[in-house]
Amino acid sequence: MEIFVVLVFVLGYVAITMEHTFKLDKLIPALLMMVLAWTGVAFGLDGFTNWFDSHAGKMLEGFSGMLHEERLHLLEGTLLHHFGKTAEILVFLIGAMTIVEIIDHFDAFSTIKSFVKTNKKRTLLWIVCILGFLLSAIIDNLTATIVLITILRKLLPEAKDRMWYAGLIIIAANAGGAWSPIGDVTTTMLWMGKKVTAGMLMEYLVIPSVLCLIVPLLAASFLPAFKGTFESVKHDEKENKHSKLMFYLGLGLIVFVPVFKTITHLPPYVGMMLSLAIISMVAELITNTKFNITNVADEMDHSIESAHHHISPTFRALSRIELPSILFFLGILMTVAALETLGLIFNFGQLVQASMNNEVFILILGAASAVIDNVPLVAASMGMYDMTQFPIDDHVWHFIAYAAGTGGSMLIIGSAAGVVAMGMEKISFFWYLKNIAGLALIGYLAGFGFMMLIHS
Repeated sequence: MEIFVVLVFVLGYVAITMEHTFKLDKLIPALLMMVLAWTGVAFGLDGFTNWFDSHAGKMLEGFSGMLHEERLHLLEGTLLHHFGKTAEILVFLIGAMTIVEIIDHFDAFSTIKSFVKTNKKRTLLWIVCILGFLLSAIIDNLTATIVLITILRKLLPEAKDRMWYAGLIIIAANAGGAWSPIGDVTTTMLWMGKKVTAGMLMEYLVIPSVLCLIVPLLAASFLPAFKGTFESVKHDEKENKHSKLMFYLGLGLIVFVPVFKTITHLPPYVGMMLSLAIISMVAELITNTKFNITNVADEMDHSIESAHHHISPTFRALSRIELPSILFFLGILMTVAALETLGLIFNFGQLVQASMNNEVFILILGAASAVIDNVPLVAASMGMYDMTQFPIDDHVWHFIAYAAGTGGSMLIIGSAAGVVAMGMEKISFFWYLKNIAGLALIGYLAGFGFMMLIHS
């Protein structure tokens, strides 16, 4: 039955990577592979000889001698454990996405445009990339890319010029997300999985991440595309009077989440829910909503209730979050959990450690994330290493966070930031490969080389 579970994962992953060819959203194969993988575990329960204890982080002793009822009870407990850990991540992401949508409801990201006060192309490149680096460390790299490309459209009328900037923004956004526990899904997974702490992650990865951006930026500054000046497009836009307040409040509340965890030692999603509650309350007060955001009055007229839902920033934000991405993460993480439960990932990790250096393997892992989604790669790597041998904040986890976060920049399909830029600016795969991939590679190697030097 192990072969069946592995086959389900392989076929499902092929369908995910070829979603554009099959015209099938990746959440569908992700959910199918999750159900089929755990069905395989349930049907083959009595035939398995290995079982990975996720609580202890090692193989379970005495599993082969267990009776059917004992194994069934163990399966239920293991499934509940993995679903609980996955739900923590998903609730955290839902909270973060909703806060970002509430910020956008007040057109607060237009505040960033005030930071651009130049007509030189090279200076503009540095400004937008530094903004992308900083912004993606607070919100996710996908949103940071969307915001900056939207701003670029208001500055640069020529699409061929924006393509070059978008390419460097992808590198900046991925580099910025790698050193922050809230900047990328993978770093959030490592943080919430107790593989790294927020403080040590930022301390060890901030310089490599800066190098990952600065080296390509220095090289790109001498390219013809960033020489000369530009004339920005004139727009008569009415600024929302609450935009700056909501921009700084929203970003501040997201940054507060790691601080809340450090003070209370509660899981990160609890702090994110607190931040969501605060910004929702402020948003509702600003819009002068007369009704609570929850339906507590049965006698309330349906038309009034519907109208309230329409004007409420919180309800609007909740309707705009990327639920397909949430379901995709659910499918992927629970499928990897099934592989981990059977000990397949742990045994593979032991084989890798015996055959090659950990740093070399992680370097390859980062390069693979340019082709394969980094979420399952990190999810799998978290089950490869024995926590007694590689405790929290071991250098291995920091290497994984950096490699998975920045390696995807080498191909435009290797990260969410790249895929969204590809769609927004109609960037072709081969144009990016020819013009931007080399810059991303030297940045990736520069940051990784620095980490190797410090570790040695």
